[in-house]
Parts: sequence; structure tokens; C-alpha cells
Amino acid sequence: MQVSARNQLVGSISEIKEGAVNNEVILSLADGEELTTVITCESCKTLNLTVGKEAVAIIKAPWVVLAKPDCGLQFSARNQFSGKVTNIIEGAVNSTIHLVTTKGVELTAIITNESLQDMQLTKGNDIIALVKASSVILATRK
Repeated sequence: MQVSARNQLVGSISEIKEGAVNNEVILSLADGEELTTVITCESCKTLNLTVGKEAVAIIKAPWVVLAKPDCGLQFSARNQFSGKVTNIIEGAVNSTIHLVTTKGVELTAIITNESLQDMQLTKGNDIIALVKASSVILATRK
């Protein structure tokens, strides 16, 4: 699959919580992490989603919000991954932040250089990656 999103996480559907308009779909990743997405009931039917089916979670790097563990805040984002910064690539306006979660999931985030400086991020820093469930796109093979 060739898509421009940097975060493509493969897993199997472990649970579908049905709603009137949207369903909550939980994807179990190979390393033990879980990822929650909220998609329409129509999309669940179109993708023929069932428990056990393999799916790919697609998350654009700008949709990954970073927070320091000691920031003193609680977050409403369903997906919260603790990890460490593994690499930082500074650009003219934005920086690419690579991180790995405590269970081994590799994620990429894009943040402004101003945020990079304000957060004083460096390689090896502890970090929390936040992803809203509505920011996760699911894909399946035909």
C-alpha cells in the first residue's frame, strides 16, 4: 500500500462497539499496544469489519500531538502512548519527531519549531503521543 501518511500500523480488530451513527473499533497491534478509532457504521459495513480481521491504521504525522509526561495535564484523546524520542529532524518551520512507545510502536509526529523549543525536546526525552480516535483512518485489503 502506498499512501503518504507516515504512521501505518498493522493489527487485527479485537473489538467493535456499535453505536447509532459511529462505531468504536479497537485494533490490537502486534506488540501489544491497542489503538482505538471511531468510524461510521457505514464504513464498518463497507470495509466488512469483523473481530479478527486484519486492518491498517493510518495516522498522518500532524495528527500526533506530543506532551511531556510531567506536564500536569489529563487528556481526552483515547490513544495515549508513552515512549521516548528517538530522532528529531528540524526543518525551516516544522520539525519531524520520531518516537518509539514503551511497547515498541514507532510513531512520527510533526510539530512546529516553536513547540520543539518550548518543550525543549531532545533525543531520549520521555514523551506521550496523543492521537484522537477520530484521527485514525482504517484500511483493509480487498
